[in-house]
Amino acid sequence: MSDMHRRIEALYRSDVRGSALLIVCLWATILFVLFMTWPYVPNTGIKAVVAAAAAAVLIFNTAAILAMVKHYKEDKEFIYGLDIKNADAFRNRKS
Repeated sequence: MSDMHRRIEALYRSDVRGSALLIVCLWATILFVLFMTWPYVPNTGIKAVVAAAAAAVLIFNTAAILAMVKHYKEDKEFIYGLDIKNADAFRNRKS
């Protein structure tokens, strides 16, 4: 495995870990807010709307993050290779 490929894999794994952390934080935040405000919602109809909205936010944002990770996996050579080349060029320019 070349050095470039190892660096690309390291960046990709870092992005996957960050994405997983963001998904966990998103779910924890939305569910915390939902449960903490639930007693203050006045009637059942509004509770249904609030629950549906929370579910929609969770489902669509989770799906978007997972789609991003899938796209990164498919094009990681291009995406991360370009980042690494630019970072190396910037570092060499500074030297």
